[in-house]
Amino acid sequence: MKSWQILIVEDDPNQLRILSEFLKHKGYRIETSLSGREALQKLSAPDLIPVDVIILDWKLPDVDGLSLLKKIKEEHPLIQVIMLTAFGSVERAVEAMRRGAYHYLTKPVNLQELLIIIEKAIRELKLQKEVEVLRKKLESLTPRDIPDFIAESPKMKELLTLVSRVAETDATVLILGESGTGKEVVARLIHSLSSRRDRALMTVNCAAIPEGLLESELFGHEKGAFTGAHQAKPGLFELAHRGSLFLDEIGDMSVGLQAKLLRVLQNGTFHRVGGTREMAVDVRIIAATNRDLESMVKEGTFREDLFWRLNVFSIYVPPLRARKEDIPPLVNHFLRLFSGKHGKEIKSVSREVMERLLHHDFPGNVRELENIVERAVIMAEDEIIRLEDLPPYLQSTPPEISVNTYDDLPLPEAVALLERTRIRKALEKSGGVKTRAAEMLGISERVLRYKLEKYGIDF
Repeated sequence: MKSWQILIVEDDPNQLRILSEFLKHKGYRIETSLSGREALQKLSAPDLIPVDVIILDWKLPDVDGLSLLKKIKEEHPLIQVIMLTAFGSVERAVEAMRRGAYHYLTKPVNLQELLIIIEKAIRELKLQKEVEVLRKKLESLTPRDIPDFIAESPKMKELLTLVSRVAETDATVLILGESGTGKEVVARLIHSLSSRRDRALMTVNCAAIPEGLLESELFGHEKGAFTGAHQAKPGLFELAHRGSLFLDEIGDMSVGLQAKLLRVLQNGTFHRVGGTREMAVDVRIIAATNRDLESMVKEGTFREDLFWRLNVFSIYVPPLRARKEDIPPLVNHFLRLFSGKHGKEIKSVSREVMERLLHHDFPGNVRELENIVERAVIMAEDEIIRLEDLPPYLQSTPPEISVNTYDDLPLPEAVALLERTRIRKALEKSGGVKTRAAEMLGISERVLRYKLEKYGIDF
């Protein structure tokens, strides 16, 4: 197991000793610095183990912590920085978070609270690194017909790591979530990252096909099995042999057909409709539903034994309203997609459009956003999507005060949302000139480019 490295930058020797001894006792590797200059020297030393977390005092003898924070994030953007100060204020907290701090604590430091924050910071850092590794892997493995997987919000990054871990196994996966959240995209990602990626991924919507036809679709049928069966036909299980089968809306499958599906999951065998020959298949099952299967089990409308067979590994896809950090990069993705489809050159959306989208609840989730953007691309008369290009129900609803949205989000997510909004405004005012935009934002061009990539802003 990796031993995480923490650098404590603190000019009070007693405070430094207390923090250092406490964290060493908790298993962390510790480096210390009494000044900002010494901290920067240690960070650039070639023989130092890479630092994961920095505990940074606001007031140092040679530089203030905020200025040092700025330099650290410019040169080491992935390091998680926790600020310490003897003078706590909301303004300082917001400023520290705006400059890239992970968290903010006032002195005297509650050691247990500090420990919890460090653990959370490391989990997030580990998540970021896993996502980057997975994205590189996806670049080489994902087929062209699979849409880009947008994962900027913490919830979607966590989902992506779950996908990565389960994909390497043959475990049955149950994907849960509201309609339109992208459950099929998740299923395709699982298949494309699995050892079965060179074999077929067959899909079927269990809610869209009548029971009799669905049985034939899944298991195939023999010639003469029913009226119109003029020849034998293989089913999806046969076609997906050594590959994967995605059963969408599994909660809408009839109880009778559930029993036949259960047999395949238990034994790997089935009979074609109208046939007597037992057929064996090797198929990985990925199922999805927007319904509460546990409640259906209690009501007797879904078999309990099938539920537990399907629920070997479950993944919940959160609704878009719970991960609004993903809206800007999703908008950019759909703009590129539909600009190409409809032969237009749409570069971005206006500030008013983005605010309207960020304040919308999206009952239709990602599918609704996709439809909104496609309509807007069709309606747009120049390179920018404007308010009048949106559907009437979004035009007629005045945007709420932005503060309401920030108040409903955890502080890190609120700061990230504010950063994206400010970056977009600066780019609009600077005409897309990144050097000027960086000056307006009070950051370096290098940090601006990092944040553009981080938030998926294409300008």
